[in-house]
Amino acid sequence: MDIPRYKRVLLKLSGEVLGGDKGFGIDTEEMKRIALEIKEAKETGVEIAIVVGGGNIFRGLAGSAKGMDRATADYMGMIATVINALALQDALEKFGVPTRVQTAIEMREVAEPYIRRRAIRHLEKGRIVIFACGTGNPFFSTDTAAALRAAEIGAEAILKATKVDGVYDADPHVYKDAVKFSRLEYLEVLNRGLRVMDSTAISLCMDNEIPVIVFNIKVPGNLLRIIRGEEIGTCVGGGAKK
Repeated sequence: MDIPRYKRVLLKLSGEVLGGDKGFGIDTEEMKRIALEIKEAKETGVEIAIVVGGGNIFRGLAGSAKGMDRATADYMGMIATVINALALQDALEKFGVPTRVQTAIEMREVAEPYIRRRAIRHLEKGRIVIFACGTGNPFFSTDTAAALRAAEIGAEAILKATKVDGVYDADPHVYKDAVKFSRLEYLEVLNRGLRVMDSTAISLCMDNEIPVIVFNIKVPGNLLRIIRGEEIGTCVGGGAKK
């Protein structure tokens, strides 16, 4: 068995990642692939909690921009994360990985309510815990939920799974000369306005000294490499220096 670099991590999965190449809906093949990556990482002995987004189904900000009440739109986005969480749970359990879904908005027929001590106990028992419904409050992103849950459960790092291989000073899909950062400080992210996480999430990570590793989940094996201690993507905080 590999010796993992971390004892406990929080994996942040965006809804767009679960949507595959289309970026919307649920791509079942991509879901299976990601579930297998998570299984392989877990087999090193690391405890894994997951926060899922819902942008592949409904995004609160998009609804608000079209005239919908912001709080209502955000609640709809939270419910979308539950759909993703249940789909990911199903994919993981088909690979024999014991998984629990906890929601910040109670819906006991389909998932457990979020209880911090119960979540930690599940992790200690070797189960993966998927946190859905964000923080349970409108006006907060699932990135902020990831930072909050990571602090609550004592995660040593947040692994932010994206479709790009790190953080750049400009959009690499638009600007061919965009420069990738290997390491950044929290304040540098805030001052530069870099799109790592929203400012609330970054501030929470900074206050609790939780490093954020931004990496490309579409590259097979990247998650396992990070767990093993390889430097993949961009590391924010954790004594990072540019």
